[in-house]
Amino acid sequence: MIKARFFTADNEICGYEISGHSGSAEAGQDIICAFVSSAAYMAANTLTEIIGSEIEAEVKDGFMKITVITKLSEAQQILEGLRLHLGSLAGDYPDNIKVI
Repeated sequence: MIKARFFTADNEICGYEISGHSGSAEAGQDIICAFVSSAAYMAANTLTEIIGSEIEAEVKDGFMKITVITKLSEAQQILEGLRLHLGSLAGDYPDNIKVI
């Protein structure tokens, strides 16, 4: 199961951690993992390349952790959008994704 956790400080989302695999298909064929990975990378890239936030990032197989260091207020809509998107996916695939 994929688990997505969002971290908050002072009522703002300051980062996210996504771990696990959906288990819905073999590696390379799993569209649920592809949905989640694509959304997570798009959020991280938008934070750094569009907003200009500095982030701390840790990425390895089945794991991504992003912590926003600068421009946290500007990052809120992106982070809220990711949480909303992953929540929608969790509604569609409750056996494969959990948002905490």
